[in-house]
Amino acid sequence: MRREWEPEDLVAYWTLVDEDWRLVANKSGATRLGFVLLLKFFELEARFPRDAGELPPTAVDYVAGQVKVDPAQLASYAWSGRTIEYHRAQIRDALGFREATRADEETLTAWLAEEVAPVEISEERLREALLARCRAERTEPPGRLERIVGAARSRAADRFCAGTTARLGTDAAERLDELVAERADDEPASPGGALAELKADPGQVSLDSLLAEVEKLQRIRAIGLLADLFTGTPEPVVAAWRARAAQEYPSDLRDRPRPVRLTLLAALCWSRTGEITDGLVELFIGVVHKIGTRAENRVEGEMLADLRRVRGKQGILFRLAEAALEHPDETVRHALFPVVGEATLRDLVAEAKANEVAFKTRVRKVLRSSYSSHYRRMLPKLLDALEFRSNNKAHQPVADALALLRRYATRPGAVRYYAQDEQVPLDGVVPDDWREAVMNERGRVERIPYELCVLRALRDGLRRREIWVDGANRWRDPEADLPAEFEASREVHYAALRQPLDPSRFIAELKERMRTALAALDTSIRADDTGGVRFLTRAGEPWISVPKPEKLVEPANLERLKKDVEQSFGTIDLLDFLKEADFLTDFTSSFSSVASREALPRDVVRRRLLLVLFGLGTNIGIKQIATGEHGETEAALRRARWLYVNRDNLRQAIIRVVNATFTVRDNGLWGEGTACASDSKKFGAWESNLMTEWHARYRGPGVMIYWHVETSSVCIYSQLKSCSLSEVAAMIEGLLRHCTDAEVDRNYVDTHGQSAVGFAFTYLLGFNLLPRLKNIGSARLYLPDDDASAYPNLAPVLTRPIRWELIAQQYDQMVKYATALRLGTAAADQMLRRFVRGGPKHPTYQALVELGRAVKSVFIADYLRLPPLRREIHEGLQVIENWNSANAVLCYGKASELTGADREDQEVTMLALHLLQSALVYINTIFLQRVLARPEWADRLTEEDRRALTPLFWAHVNPYGSFRLEMDRHIDLGLPAAPR
Repeated sequence: MRREWEPEDLVAYWTLVDEDWRLVANKSGATRLGFVLLLKFFELEARFPRDAGELPPTAVDYVAGQVKVDPAQLASYAWSGRTIEYHRAQIRDALGFREATRADEETLTAWLAEEVAPVEISEERLREALLARCRAERTEPPGRLERIVGAARSRAADRFCAGTTARLGTDAAERLDELVAERADDEPASPGGALAELKADPGQVSLDSLLAEVEKLQRIRAIGLLADLFTGTPEPVVAAWRARAAQEYPSDLRDRPRPVRLTLLAALCWSRTGEITDGLVELFIGVVHKIGTRAENRVEGEMLADLRRVRGKQGILFRLAEAALEHPDETVRHALFPVVGEATLRDLVAEAKANEVAFKTRVRKVLRSSYSSHYRRMLPKLLDALEFRSNNKAHQPVADALALLRRYATRPGAVRYYAQDEQVPLDGVVPDDWREAVMNERGRVERIPYELCVLRALRDGLRRREIWVDGANRWRDPEADLPAEFEASREVHYAALRQPLDPSRFIAELKERMRTALAALDTSIRADDTGGVRFLTRAGEPWISVPKPEKLVEPANLERLKKDVEQSFGTIDLLDFLKEADFLTDFTSSFSSVASREALPRDVVRRRLLLVLFGLGTNIGIKQIATGEHGETEAALRRARWLYVNRDNLRQAIIRVVNATFTVRDNGLWGEGTACASDSKKFGAWESNLMTEWHARYRGPGVMIYWHVETSSVCIYSQLKSCSLSEVAAMIEGLLRHCTDAEVDRNYVDTHGQSAVGFAFTYLLGFNLLPRLKNIGSARLYLPDDDASAYPNLAPVLTRPIRWELIAQQYDQMVKYATALRLGTAAADQMLRRFVRGGPKHPTYQALVELGRAVKSVFIADYLRLPPLRREIHEGLQVIENWNSANAVLCYGKASELTGADREDQEVTMLALHLLQSALVYINTIFLQRVLARPEWADRLTEEDRRALTPLFWAHVNPYGSFRLEMDRHIDLGLPAAPR
């Protein structure tokens, strides 16, 4: 039962009515209060509370007031014995319930095993389903709920294993057994064994990694699993069996009953087929990019030395620049030709063009050399392993080219040209500047340069999702990302997005918004009340000048407040923040084991989990945390890590802590919190991980963690992404998938977190995108119609009208894609890959860009007109900067570098850091509210204080030390412990 109740809910659910008063007429004191609480609890939950700890304190106080009994008397109510048994019998009789019998237990177990357990893996959900069934049958839930749930899960698992084994067939079952079979001493084996190799993620981008993944995919396909082996089984169920298999060693699997062993291995192999295919596609994209960039870098280095040796060129360029600055308003003929003659300039241009041609020719030569001597080995194996398809006719030439490459894949390299009678697709495959290298003077097409062009075209098509791969998960048919029932439920989906069915109405509303915003800005520019915005000229082009916001100093009261917190509660170990957050929220109950059953007491599991989560969140690792004063061994902690800590469990724990923060928060102090800011931070990472990329801006290899932080420093979502992945996609994903109680209606981002397509999708999804634009100076405002004269003061920065006909034509498709994002049938990064620049333009992409331009024009007009909006965005982004600063303080181990050779290890570290930082914010929120409730702080906070108030501070935190964990000692926070 929930712990916090609003006054209206207390009145609705905990108020005694006429029949209730009749039942308590002859009772008094603690007996009267205890009976009423049992009665109202049973009406709500259809079961009795196990002890007083399950009763919400606010409900106890409210009921005590009604029956005129001191709430403190509840402590003397006996929770065992004849009195409470009599009370339970009275309540059951009054509400028409009966006690459960052993026969009922067997019936409930069979029903749960047959109907619910096959499709639901969460013990909490199974328990809820069991309670709902008991309520429907007017039966008091049996006291042995955990035993019933465990028995039902065991029966469902046995049935699932038997069904899976029967569908496997004899040959596939034998090949699965071979994965974990003991090998003879003289039999060669790969390091870690075949199963370990199967589980491993691909390494860094290289030809060797690609070839190894091809072999791995072929071996797993050779097992012969049916493509529809788990069709009809819910994805979470298969994922749970796969996670369990991934944590077990071959010796563990050999000890399992054969049906269990085969099911575990089948789930692992079936899931890994799609995962390995995805990894292979990503490796291919990376390798093709690597071929090109290495060749260009090599040629640039070679030619740069030659360019530096050309005499007089630097002096000529200097004189040109000096003359241009001294005479900016004169023509080229009058300002530059007297300094550097026209003939000299023509010679420079001709030389530059010659150098450019030489550069491209040299790059092609190096590319051919490196490809033919090294990378070409991947082509036949790649074409044999992956089946590429496309739904777009514009990419049919690439498909035809791939078919040609397959036919010639086994022919010797000595065959330099394709046969003259071959139909070799050129348009859409070979760029214009490669035609000379591909085709000789007699019109014959050379194989090696043509293959390079095909691979590049294939890479571009894959990145835009116009070409897809059979059997992949992330790189599957993009049409499968769209909601299948959209046509049949169009009205429902439009209503969910709160968008009109009629495109003309949608366009009319947006047009009116544009007119209003532009007219308001035009008026403000004329009145000069925009806070210093000016339209200037730079390099002959219009330029928007926006003054920087003034730097605000931290209010003195906040420093005093932080010192007051430190004096009141002392310096606290970081581990204790995690422990206290669990004491109040019981977030460790979100960590269910991947094993079939748990034998350890929950309090032992809880202690080990807290230590493991601290070791992962601080990045010091389990080995280091095992040296602390807590009595747990490294082996015990590592087992807890592999059994309990995974991405899904961590996300559920984070949601619990975040929601608890929202619940405990005084909205009068912190506000409602309907906005968040999002940004990424680079973390170093092992180069052996496929996610790791070189970051051009921050330098060095690493990954990015993208955070969504609510304006009062509560992080609602985190994502691990590669350095090159779209921040716009990450922004949209976080807004839609955070799953917390936060109701976000606007999002602050930096320049990298916005784009025209980003504005379009956030508008369709009902969010306000509010970026801080570094390139605001060159921004332009689009017109709602042809009448530019309506905004005379904006003339320098106005551009063409929006092409509304494109939006009207593609309106239904845009809503369909937005619905796919809302429902989660497609990941945002994969969806947005279809809407990037380059290549044949997707028609919906063109419409989304126009829609985004219209929405962005409205935003820019408001941004230029309203200084408070600019300040709001700036302050919102300061929150995320503060969060990123805390990352470096808390995640201090291993120089904050994310270790691990696979994505899951890195994500687990990221989520553990998120949980640790959220626990700090939660406890600090309580600290601040306790201190501010004191009389000396009454009416002391100013508006500036409230604006800068944050629970994310760490002056009173000790993140290091001996890692002492005392589960029996707690900070007096004035809040009840979470029921367990």
